[in-house]
Amino acid sequence: MAKAMALSARTVGRVWKEHGLKAHLARTFKVSNDPRFAEKLEDVMGLYLNAPEHAIVLACEEKSQVQALERTQPGLPLKKGRAGTMTHDSVRHGTRTLLAALNVAEGTVLGQCQDRHRHQEMVEVLEIARPANPGRPRPAPDPG
Repeated sequence: MAKAMALSARTVGRVWKEHGLKAHLARTFKVSNDPRFAEKLEDVMGLYLNAPEHAIVLACEEKSQVQALERTQPGLPLKKGRAGTMTHDSVRHGTRTLLAALNVAEGTVLGQCQDRHRHQEMVEVLEIARPANPGRPRPAPDPG
């Protein structure tokens, strides 16, 4: 940019700083190409904002392939003016899947780390979210 504007790199850097621009930082986003996206969004938000009576509304998410890492040494103690530290090397203990559900009405989060990533594990998380209600039948446990 400095070359294109016939300015020094230092001047460009100063202008960016004055305006809070950080060209070295980037965030990604994705725009949906679903023609019914707005309609679906309204349905979901309507459910969140006006849930049916006696309903539990959960926003569920999964994060698979989370690396289970352990640092080879503990970090140094925190001190004023010094950031936390950690070693650059680690021991890998495979991967795990984080499954979570946000209870929209209560703002509580339920979650579990699982070794596997199947529907049975998500059902386990949903069962934790189900309140104790003797009138509501529970599904039979999955034998698999």
